[in-house]
Amino acid sequence: MTTLRAGLSAQVRIEPWTDGDLTLLRRVNTSEMKKHVGGPETEEQLLVRHRRYLDFVPSGLGCMYRIVLLPEHGPASGGPASGGAATGRVATGGTATGEPVGGEAVGTVGYGTRTWEGESVHEMGWNVLPGFQGRGIAVAATRAAVAAARREAAHRYLHAFPSVDNPASNAVCAKAGFTLLGETDFEFPPGRFMRSHNWRVDLHGSE
Repeated sequence: MTTLRAGLSAQVRIEPWTDGDLTLLRRVNTSEMKKHVGGPETEEQLLVRHRRYLDFVPSGLGCMYRIVLLPEHGPASGGPASGGAATGRVATGGTATGEPVGGEAVGTVGYGTRTWEGESVHEMGWNVLPGFQGRGIAVAATRAAVAAARREAAHRYLHAFPSVDNPASNAVCAKAGFTLLGETDFEFPPGRFMRSHNWRVDLHGSE
């Protein structure tokens, strides 16, 4: 179980993606949430994305998680962590339909595989629902996902490519331990290029 402290009191847990998380995927598919990545996707595109997330682990391509905000005064398996350090393994709790146990699903975080500059690497992304932003949740969840990737990921390097016009996501990268390599023209979604910062974590060491 991985439980991390976000902000002054909130604790978050990440749980592997299940079929029941399609509802959460729809909740983050809004104009507000997707303004830096080309806007919301169609329902057909969402279903394709959902199936891809479900296939990440069996295919060895990565892992997607839902972010669960634990009750402020509720129990936290493994105990609270200070300074955002992981305390044990990533949670596998929740029901068969994806409903979290003892908390509220407030966002997504995870990584897949892509080719970057001729090399297979992992790429990480995250979303936190508007009502829960500004509380350190994205940073805590991203740290937990990076810790999981250090144990389980197939490739050495983990990248994130937030738009240069997205200060919040760039701040998450800096606080979650990524190293800034510079700016790049990044294609996302296919056919749309944006000016992005290229952040990286060396999963086999430190940078």
